[in-house]
Amino acid sequence: MRSFLRSFVCAGTGISALTRDRNFRVQLTGLILVIAAGFFFSITKIEWLIIAASSSLVLAMEAMNTAIEKLCDLYSKEENDQIRVIKDIAAGAVLISAVGTGIVGVVVFYPYLFN
Repeated sequence: MRSFLRSFVCAGTGISALTRDRNFRVQLTGLILVIAAGFFFSITKIEWLIIAASSSLVLAMEAMNTAIEKLCDLYSKEENDQIRVIKDIAAGAVLISAVGTGIVGVVVFYPYLFN
């Protein structure tokens, strides 16, 4: 039981470290604006679930991207084409999830904005 609780402490420490990352803070700010818009437009429970799932994916992808970047930097600070490609792929994963979430946002909020 103690190790189980310790895993939550470790995860909290990781999230705390993550909040110092500029890109994560940008994603988090976007989520706060979406939450405010959700309350303003009184979106449905299903829409909340879709927004929550999509937003969680983006934040998780940003967390993984940050972890990959830090691991690569730990491995080598020198210019390395393979590390650059690894970092680019991780950043691309974040972009894919962010674009998907943007599409979700348009589908959810379009009727509230233009009807």
